[in-house]
Amino acid sequence: MKLKDIELKNISKFRAEHMGLAMIFIVLFHVSLPRSDAFFGLRRMGNIGVDIFMFLSGIGLWYSWVKSQAHNSGFIRKWCKFYWRRLQRVYPAWIVIASLYYIPRFLKYDTHTAAQWVDLFGDILINWGFWQHDELTFWYVPAIMMLYVIAPPYMEMIRRCGVYRWMVILPLMWCIITQYVTPVHQAVGHIEIFWSRVPIFLLGINIAESIRSGQRIDGKAIWMILLLFAVSLSACLWLEQMRHGRFPLFLERMLYIPLTVTLLLLLTRMLEHTPRWFNAAMIWIGGISLEVYLIHSEFVLKPLSRLHLGYWPTFFITIAIAFPAAFLLQKILKKIM
Repeated sequence: MKLKDIELKNISKFRAEHMGLAMIFIVLFHVSLPRSDAFFGLRRMGNIGVDIFMFLSGIGLWYSWVKSQAHNSGFIRKWCKFYWRRLQRVYPAWIVIASLYYIPRFLKYDTHTAAQWVDLFGDILINWGFWQHDELTFWYVPAIMMLYVIAPPYMEMIRRCGVYRWMVILPLMWCIITQYVTPVHQAVGHIEIFWSRVPIFLLGINIAESIRSGQRIDGKAIWMILLLFAVSLSACLWLEQMRHGRFPLFLERMLYIPLTVTLLLLLTRMLEHTPRWFNAAMIWIGGISLEVYLIHSEFVLKPLSRLHLGYWPTFFITIAIAFPAAFLLQKILKKIM
């Protein structure tokens, strides 16, 4: 029996569903679990939800950039308009949640120095605590906003000359340098979580044209995809379950690259056959994923964790509170904006 070809365009077709699933993976990852638990390694794999978002973001940005070529404006103008559109999507929710988080913390101080005021505004406007000392509370927001800055020059280069797609090798090399070259590590090694996600983001941009043009992978390749998925997943599970905390995390994130791509290909095939209600639910979650990310950990999960309800009750209560709250926040901001 001939196996059906894998249509790359379906990665884009099911983009919202993928984002919904990725958000669920991230919530699963953030719920704490004892190291001794047999599920610990698999729970840690929820971290891959971030890589899925990065990969899909790269694909989406390429679509937008190619579409913008229909306008005859200069590169700088297109770059600014491109960034402004993304700022409009991310910033309103970010400003609200960042203010709700950082202002109460600021008010707890007995005195308020000029430096503390600068820190407050810096954290609310650009989350500069992440860039300064790896504050991970909302790290994805400053990271993706920085990638939105560097994406247009990269996309314009590969649009004009496809050979520049090989530049994806550079951030792989940079991850090794930031970990093991001491002066570089001391200067910028604290934001490893950012550097190690740049390759999968650029890879999303690189593969986007193949998706947009409707290229296919021969159905026989499913066995290679399954093998690559199984090997990369097994390696990650072993590292997390057996050697957690005893290896540089960027090494595992390099394994996330083949794991992310193969997982998305397999999920795409799965989503072709899932019930409509399931796809609709994932689309809904994907549509509020930014707001869920901003709300669920600090405002829902942390207070719940103090009750020691156990892993699954904590997870389900978190989504029962965070998802409607995220939906409400999005609706309010849309009406205001």
